[in-house]
Amino acid sequence: MRIAVFASGRGSNFNAIAKAIKSQKIKASLALLICDNPDAAVILKAKRFGVKTFLIKRADYKDKPDFENKIIQVLQEEKISLIVLAGFMRILSNDFVLRFKNKIINIHPSLLPAFKGSHAILDAFNYGAKVTGVTVHFVDELMDHGPIILQQALKIEENDTLESLEAKIHKIEHRLYPEAIRLCVQARLKIKGRKVHPALH
Repeated sequence: MRIAVFASGRGSNFNAIAKAIKSQKIKASLALLICDNPDAAVILKAKRFGVKTFLIKRADYKDKPDFENKIIQVLQEEKISLIVLAGFMRILSNDFVLRFKNKIINIHPSLLPAFKGSHAILDAFNYGAKVTGVTVHFVDELMDHGPIILQQALKIEENDTLESLEAKIHKIEHRLYPEAIRLCVQARLKIKGRKVHPALH
Protein backbone atom coordinates (compact mmCIF):
# COMPACT_ATOMS: atom_id res chain seq x y z
CA MET A 1 0.00 0.00 0.00
CA ARG A 2 1.24 3.47 -0.92
CA ILE A 3 0.51 6.23 1.61
CA ALA A 4 0.42 10.01 1.21
CA VAL A 5 0.69 12.30 4.21
CA PHE A 6 -0.84 15.79 4.00
CA ALA A 7 0.91 18.27 6.33
CA SER A 8 1.48 22.02 6.66
CA GLY A 9 3.72 22.47 9.70
CA ARG A 10 6.39 20.88 11.89
CA GLY A 11 5.67 17.32 10.87
CA SER A 12 6.02 15.55 14.22
CA ASN A 13 3.33 13.04 13.29
CA PHE A 14 4.88 12.65 9.84
CA ASN A 15 8.15 11.82 11.58
CA ALA A 16 6.49 9.19 13.80
CA ILE A 17 4.77 7.60 10.79
CA ALA A 18 7.95 7.60 8.71
CA LYS A 19 9.92 5.94 11.54
CA ALA A 20 7.24 3.26 11.96
CA ILE A 21 7.32 2.49 8.24
CA LYS A 22 11.12 2.47 8.10
CA SER A 23 11.24 -0.01 10.99
CA GLN A 24 8.56 -2.09 9.21
CA LYS A 25 6.07 -1.78 12.05
CA ILE A 26 3.83 -0.61 9.22
CA LYS A 27 4.27 -2.71 6.10
CA ALA A 28 3.56 -0.01 3.54
CA SER A 29 5.33 2.64 1.52
CA LEU A 30 5.34 6.29 2.57
CA ALA A 31 5.27 7.43 -1.02
CA LEU A 32 4.36 11.10 -0.86
CA LEU A 33 4.13 14.25 1.22
CA ILE A 34 1.54 16.80 0.09
CA CYS A 35 2.38 20.20 1.61
CA ASP A 36 0.81 23.62 1.05
CA ASN A 37 3.41 25.63 2.99
CA PRO A 38 6.86 26.20 1.48
CA ASP A 39 8.28 27.12 4.92
CA ALA A 40 7.01 23.99 6.69
CA ALA A 41 9.59 22.02 8.66
CA VAL A 42 7.92 18.80 7.52
CA ILE A 43 9.53 19.26 4.09
CA LEU A 44 13.00 18.77 5.62
CA LYS A 45 11.79 15.69 7.48
CA ALA A 46 10.47 14.22 4.24
CA LYS A 47 13.82 14.87 2.59
CA ARG A 48 15.65 13.07 5.41
CA PHE A 49 13.44 10.01 4.96
CA GLY A 50 13.71 10.15 1.17
CA VAL A 51 9.99 10.81 0.73
CA LYS A 52 8.88 12.59 -2.41
CA THR A 53 7.29 15.99 -1.70
CA PHE A 54 4.65 17.73 -3.76
CA LEU A 55 4.47 21.40 -2.70
CA ILE A 56 1.23 23.04 -3.76
CA LYS A 57 0.34 26.64 -2.90
CA ARG A 58 -3.33 27.59 -2.87
CA ALA A 59 -2.49 31.04 -4.29
CA ASP A 60 -1.26 29.43 -7.52
CA TYR A 61 -4.75 28.12 -8.35
CA LYS A 62 -7.84 30.08 -9.34
CA ASP A 63 -10.19 28.36 -6.90
CA LYS A 64 -10.50 25.47 -4.45
CA PRO A 65 -11.74 22.91 -7.03
CA ASP A 66 -8.76 23.71 -9.26
CA PHE A 67 -6.40 23.36 -6.28
CA GLU A 68 -7.90 20.03 -5.23
CA ASN A 69 -8.05 18.67 -8.77
CA LYS A 70 -4.28 19.07 -9.01
CA ILE A 71 -3.86 17.17 -5.75
CA ILE A 72 -6.15 14.41 -7.07
CA GLN A 73 -4.08 14.18 -10.24
CA VAL A 74 -0.87 13.75 -8.22
CA LEU A 75 -2.46 11.13 -5.93
CA GLN A 76 -3.55 9.12 -8.95
CA GLU A 77 -0.16 9.42 -10.65
CA GLU A 78 1.54 8.16 -7.48
CA LYS A 79 -1.02 5.33 -7.05
CA ILE A 80 -1.80 6.38 -3.48
CA SER A 81 -4.08 4.06 -1.49
CA LEU A 82 -4.40 5.90 1.84
CA ILE A 83 -4.43 9.62 2.65
CA VAL A 84 -3.18 10.54 6.12
CA LEU A 85 -3.89 14.07 7.39
CA ALA A 86 -1.20 15.18 9.82
CA GLY A 87 -1.59 18.88 10.54
CA PHE A 88 -2.84 19.84 7.08
CA MET A 89 -4.26 23.31 7.67
CA ARG A 90 -6.89 23.27 4.94
CA ILE A 91 -10.40 21.89 5.08
CA LEU A 92 -10.97 19.47 2.23
CA SER A 93 -14.15 19.94 0.21
CA ASN A 94 -17.08 17.54 0.45
CA ASP A 95 -16.43 16.52 -3.15
CA PHE A 96 -12.83 15.57 -2.32
CA VAL A 97 -13.84 13.65 0.80
CA LEU A 98 -16.64 11.76 -0.96
CA ARG A 99 -14.33 10.88 -3.84
CA PHE A 100 -11.99 9.16 -1.36
CA LYS A 101 -14.59 7.86 1.09
CA ASN A 102 -13.05 5.65 3.82
CA LYS A 103 -9.60 6.35 2.38
CA ILE A 104 -8.74 9.51 4.37
CA ILE A 105 -7.83 9.42 8.05
CA ASN A 106 -7.17 12.21 10.51
CA ILE A 107 -5.84 12.62 14.04
CA HIS A 108 -7.44 15.00 16.52
CA PRO A 109 -6.14 15.99 19.99
CA SER A 110 -9.28 15.29 21.99
CA LEU A 111 -11.72 12.49 22.68
CA LEU A 112 -14.17 13.22 19.90
CA PRO A 113 -16.94 14.29 19.83
CA ALA A 114 -15.65 16.56 22.62
CA PHE A 115 -13.62 19.67 21.75
CA LYS A 116 -13.80 19.77 17.98
CA GLY A 117 -11.92 22.44 16.05
CA SER A 118 -8.37 23.70 15.71
CA HIS A 119 -7.76 24.60 19.39
CA ALA A 120 -8.84 21.35 21.04
CA ILE A 121 -6.03 21.13 23.61
CA LEU A 122 -6.45 24.76 24.68
CA ASP A 123 -10.23 24.39 24.79
CA ALA A 124 -10.06 21.29 27.01
CA PHE A 125 -7.51 22.98 29.28
CA ASN A 126 -9.50 26.22 29.62
CA TYR A 127 -12.74 24.32 30.19
CA GLY A 128 -11.19 22.53 33.14
CA ALA A 129 -11.77 19.06 31.71
CA LYS A 130 -10.54 16.22 33.90
CA VAL A 131 -9.93 13.90 30.95
CA THR A 132 -9.00 14.51 27.32
CA GLY A 133 -7.08 12.40 24.80
CA VAL A 134 -6.48 11.62 21.15
CA THR A 135 -8.75 10.30 18.40
CA VAL A 136 -7.88 8.81 15.01
CA HIS A 137 -10.85 8.68 12.67
CA PHE A 138 -11.94 8.36 9.08
CA VAL A 139 -12.76 11.70 7.51
CA ASP A 140 -16.28 12.42 6.32
CA GLU A 141 -18.08 15.57 5.17
CA LEU A 142 -18.35 17.03 8.69
CA MET A 143 -15.47 18.60 10.63
CA ASP A 144 -13.76 16.32 13.16
CA HIS A 145 -16.36 13.66 12.52
CA GLY A 146 -16.49 10.21 10.94
CA PRO A 147 -16.01 6.63 12.14
CA ILE A 148 -13.46 6.35 14.97
CA ILE A 149 -10.51 4.02 14.45
CA LEU A 150 -8.69 4.42 17.78
CA GLN A 151 -8.96 6.60 20.87
CA GLN A 152 -6.80 6.96 23.95
CA ALA A 153 -7.78 8.92 27.04
CA LEU A 154 -5.46 11.11 29.11
CA LYS A 155 -6.12 12.38 32.62
CA ILE A 156 -5.43 16.09 33.04
CA GLU A 157 -3.52 16.47 36.30
CA GLU A 158 -3.96 19.45 38.62
CA ASN A 159 -0.34 20.51 38.08
CA ASP A 160 -0.52 20.29 34.28
CA THR A 161 0.21 23.44 32.33
CA LEU A 162 -0.94 23.95 28.76
CA GLU A 163 2.60 23.15 27.63
CA SER A 164 2.85 19.93 29.64
CA LEU A 165 -0.59 18.84 28.42
CA GLU A 166 0.40 19.49 24.80
CA ALA A 167 3.56 17.42 25.27
CA LYS A 168 1.57 14.50 26.71
CA ILE A 169 -0.98 14.69 23.88
CA HIS A 170 1.74 14.69 21.23
CA LYS A 171 3.41 11.68 22.83
CA ILE A 172 0.13 9.75 22.54
CA GLU A 173 -0.37 10.92 18.96
CA HIS A 174 3.03 9.63 17.90
CA ARG A 175 2.13 6.17 19.18
CA LEU A 176 -1.56 6.04 18.25
CA TYR A 177 -1.37 7.29 14.66
CA PRO A 178 1.12 4.67 13.42
CA GLU A 179 -0.98 1.97 15.11
CA ALA A 180 -4.15 3.19 13.36
CA ILE A 181 -2.35 3.24 10.02
CA ARG A 182 -1.10 -0.30 10.64
CA LEU A 183 -4.69 -1.44 11.18
CA CYS A 184 -5.75 0.25 7.93
CA VAL A 185 -2.92 -1.40 6.02
CA GLN A 186 -3.81 -4.81 7.42
CA ALA A 187 -7.49 -4.27 6.50
CA ARG A 188 -8.53 -5.06 10.06
CA LEU A 189 -11.12 -2.28 10.28
CA LYS A 190 -14.84 -2.52 9.69
CA ILE A 191 -17.33 0.27 9.07
CA LYS A 192 -20.95 -0.78 9.58
CA GLY A 193 -19.88 -4.41 9.36
CA ARG A 194 -17.91 -4.01 6.14
CA LYS A 195 -14.16 -4.54 6.12
CA VAL A 196 -12.27 -1.48 4.94
CA HIS A 197 -9.24 -1.87 2.70
CA PRO A 198 -8.33 1.48 1.12
CA ALA A 199 -7.50 1.53 -2.58
CA LEU A 200 -7.67 4.70 -4.64
CA HIS A 201 -6.43 3.23 -7.90
